[in-house]
Amino acid sequence: MRRRKTHPKPVDPATAPESNAEPRAARPSGSGPAERTRATPRPAPAPAAPAAPELPAPPVTPDAAEVAAAARPAAAPQRPWSRLGELDLHLFNEGRHDRAYEKLGAHLHRHEGVDGAWFAVWAPAARYVAVIGDFNGWDPGAHPLVPCGASGIWETFVPGVGKGAVYKFRIESHFNGYKVDKADPYGRFHEVAPRTASIVWHGDYEWGDERWMAKRGDGDFHRKPISIYELHIGSWRKLDGGVTYRNIADPLIEHVRDLGFTHVEFMPVMEHPFDGSWGYQVTGLFAPTSRFGTPEDLKYLIDRLHQADIGVILDWVPSHFPLDAHGLAFFDGTHLYEHADPRQGFHPDWKTAIFNFGRAEVVSFLVSSARFWLAQFHADGLRVDAVASMLYLDYSRDEGGWIPNEYGGRENLDAIRFLRRLNEMVGGQFPGALTIAEESTAWPMVSRPTSSGGLGFHLKWDMGWMHDTLRYMQLDPIHRKFHHADLTFRGLYAWNENFVLPLSHDEVVHGKGSLLRKMHGDLWQRFANLRALLAAMYATPGKKLLFMGAELATWNEWYYATELDWHLLQYPSHRGVRDLLRDLNRLYREHDALHEADCEPEGFTWLDVENAEQSVCVTLRRNRAGTDHVVVAMNFTPVPRTGYRVGVPLAGRWREILNTDAQHYGGSGVGNPEGVTATGMPWSNQRDSVILTLPPLAVVMLAPESSG
Repeated sequence: MRRRKTHPKPVDPATAPESNAEPRAARPSGSGPAERTRATPRPAPAPAAPAAPELPAPPVTPDAAEVAAAARPAAAPQRPWSRLGELDLHLFNEGRHDRAYEKLGAHLHRHEGVDGAWFAVWAPAARYVAVIGDFNGWDPGAHPLVPCGASGIWETFVPGVGKGAVYKFRIESHFNGYKVDKADPYGRFHEVAPRTASIVWHGDYEWGDERWMAKRGDGDFHRKPISIYELHIGSWRKLDGGVTYRNIADPLIEHVRDLGFTHVEFMPVMEHPFDGSWGYQVTGLFAPTSRFGTPEDLKYLIDRLHQADIGVILDWVPSHFPLDAHGLAFFDGTHLYEHADPRQGFHPDWKTAIFNFGRAEVVSFLVSSARFWLAQFHADGLRVDAVASMLYLDYSRDEGGWIPNEYGGRENLDAIRFLRRLNEMVGGQFPGALTIAEESTAWPMVSRPTSSGGLGFHLKWDMGWMHDTLRYMQLDPIHRKFHHADLTFRGLYAWNENFVLPLSHDEVVHGKGSLLRKMHGDLWQRFANLRALLAAMYATPGKKLLFMGAELATWNEWYYATELDWHLLQYPSHRGVRDLLRDLNRLYREHDALHEADCEPEGFTWLDVENAEQSVCVTLRRNRAGTDHVVVAMNFTPVPRTGYRVGVPLAGRWREILNTDAQHYGGSGVGNPEGVTATGMPWSNQRDSVILTLPPLAVVMLAPESSG
């Protein structure tokens, strides 16, 4: 294993989030109207509570047999006509119901000529379940649910309940006298945090992205340009009236189109209780956060992006969830969604519960969540968070702190089966939609088909490239010759997976510094190094992902509560980085050589790989047909190099299509602005060669004069 990601998911080092606290007391059923009304201004977050040392556990944890044998109340009402057929129950209990969100949760319904809402929830260890809300005075005796046979699902129809009704489920367990009010695990909409109830919701939205959806699956995505702009909606830009899904649409589209990115990737938009988790500790896997508007407002944003030919990838977190009392943890008096044993069910870094991927109903829940975002919100892909933590039973655990699998190994076999099931569903039902793994280890075949023994993801983040390259760029150039392998090591594994090269949010938080601050040197050298880093990224085989703020060359690292430092664009050096990124995206799209063979070794050749002494690398990118070529020469020292011979595949004139040292980017203007002519001398296993001037701390790209 090359490396493992062990840093915790976002947790403020000074304070632990509410999500990390011991479960709170259940919300009183008689909450006042002011607490429940969405129009009430949201108060500032309460002070954070101390982190919980371990996953809460009951005095006795019942096993599956005890739960199944638990008697239902003798006076339980008879089960009425149901929205859940026998096939639904069978598929759900088998872990094969991909549309469980259509049956569980709250659904507006007309029953026997009466309008109301149908409620259904999975709570197999409950002795009593009721729906409580503003429509019944939060009275747990007003609307009890009835069990659906032995499925563990409870349901009922409540007349008169309409859109916007606020509700929770009162759960009374067979075990330990446990009683709690829970938000709906399948809820489509929830109150604005810190309020925690669910909201009955059904919204009609008329999509206008037919053209985008029809063409999305055309061709092989491996051979298309994919450059992703990753952003956090709440801190991208502060807008008049507050940030909403709707009012961010126009400025975001304008910015992304101007820079030339093909996709945006939203950090998790699913409902979460604590702002400082950035959305990575989710309580509502079927609901966009109400912080920024309604579900239809998010659909509007995605629709507008599609109409502007911009794809949308959503971060999705099926690995773990917070311990908040209204959420999934200890749902029905048992560890229902999570493993009971903290060696399997509690994440020591993130202080969260880990999903039990071996429980069939949990698999139905998670696969249905993935399908929900692809089907209902037209997402073009899911970036699956923390895959490494799912694959390894000993992830971030000390010796003796984990339970081996049935063969004595550390592989999480249930998680492997779940991930394959997930990717087969997406690949089979949503042509053109991507699944992308944030996976930081050397686990083999992450992005290979399940039919070949792989996990089935379409793409995988190349965390090794990210760490090696950033480490190299932080070095004093005088020492870089001793670390040349940080630039070249990737050649040993570049084709093992289908990679995304990420410079993500994780690298610019918690004291790591912004990309600009990571760069070595004085002011001029920092900007030159950053420009070289970005160009090297676009010249390296693999799809691209860049976190917001890199285009501004921000000095400050990212903080979720404040907007980006947009004022920096008044300064030429910062504008130069933005302009460079715009040109990089344009060249990446226009030159097949830079994207068509991103995932194939035939598209890449080292022309000069061993010049550690001068910290120079030269590569050749070409398309599959061999009709488009781009030579990339990189000089990672502040010393300009003249008369540098570079092999090229074609005779004739070569023009400089990009130079990160150009004056309009803020550089010194050293380079080859008039182009160069091949000399007729073979070099580096190429039929010809050119003589270049390599500018300091810079990357130059050249193409034959007749191409592009």
